[in-house]
Parts: sequence; C-alpha cells; structure tokens
Amino acid sequence: MATVTFVDETTSGSRDEAWALAVAEERLSLRELIRRRIFQEVAEFNAAAHTGTRMFRGLVTPTRTETALNGARAREPRRIDAEEQFARAVTAFGRNGFVVLVGDRQVEDLDARIELALGAEVTFLKLVPLVGG
Repeated sequence: MATVTFVDETTSGSRDEAWALAVAEERLSLRELIRRRIFQEVAEFNAAAHTGTRMFRGLVTPTRTETALNGARAREPRRIDAEEQFARAVTAFGRNGFVVLVGDRQVEDLDARIELALGAEVTFLKLVPLVGG
C-alpha cells in the first residue's frame, strides 16, 4: 500500500499544507486519483458538520447553491455532494483551471496511468487567470 501526498499550490506561490491518502494500488489513472482525493476531502468536510468548524478547502470550490446552503444562516448544516465536486474538478482540469504534477512530471491526460511509487507527491497547481487576459 502506497501513501500519496497531495499538495495544493497556486501560481502566486502560496502552498497549502500537504495531506496524505493511503492507496492500495500501485497504478491509477489521474481521473481516479482526483476522484479519490475529492471524495476524501468531501467526506472529511461532511463529517465535521457537528463541530461547527466547517470551512471547505477542496480542490474546487462548491457551487454558489452549496455555499449558500452551508452559510451561517442555515439551521442544519448541509452536505457537499462529492459527485458534483468531482464533476467540477474534471471540468476545471479540462479548462486548465489546474495542472497536476506527479513528482516533477506533468500529467496532461485524465486517463493516463500514474505510477504511485512509495512516498509519491502529487501537486495540484491552481492556475489563476491573468487580469485582462
């Protein structure tokens, strides 16, 4: 079993705290790796509903509807839909919203098979559009 470390960075140089996910397979498609990442972060967010410290820091931001439902006025905390977040992530990847680096190699195809060596680091580099561009 391999442990994959996920790191989120932006082109402005900010870097979020890394977190790890255990993966049983030695090879996965990028699509499946993104799916597992999304499902894990959504599950952790939804599980924290009772703590009152719910701030979603996922690969892609929830829709405005989900954000409104999870706002301070909501009497009962709402859950974020992992399938919807996954679909949004795939769309964002297709529109160059972020690139994925495995080690020092960029993976450009969602169906590309990734070798998950022991201690693999996967960086999600979120691209920020240029103003006026």
